[in-house]
Amino acid sequence: MFSITVRDHVMIAHSFRGEVFGPAQRLHGATYVVDATFRRAELDADGIVVDIGLATEELGAVLAGLNYRNLDDEPAFAGVNTSTEFLAKFIADRLAEKVAAGALGEGAHGLAGIAVALHESHVAWASYERTL
Repeated sequence: MFSITVRDHVMIAHSFRGEVFGPAQRLHGATYVVDATFRRAELDADGIVVDIGLATEELGAVLAGLNYRNLDDEPAFAGVNTSTEFLAKFIADRLAEKVAAGALGEGAHGLAGIAVALHESHVAWASYERTL
């Protein structure tokens, strides 16, 4: 399986419901380093996994919708704990929509999957992987 990974970051604020979250139940900020990995079994006709420039651009576009936002105030996240794991899936699903819409080029329709990792720090991160 071939893959390429592009990286960006996003800064959000949010809070959690549930005793398991301890002090994170209060409003707090998080800065995530975000890695999006695109996978395919065979390279496309141009000999690439996907256009790395378009992949970078579209990851940035997805993150722009979250950046500098209090996720507690966003209707799309009403009643949801926006955990790192949840956000990794949310971002992967938005990227999959962009692939389906052709935003990453025609060659991207041959992608087998996308994985998104959100790094909370150098010692902790969460990820989500989905097929296309």
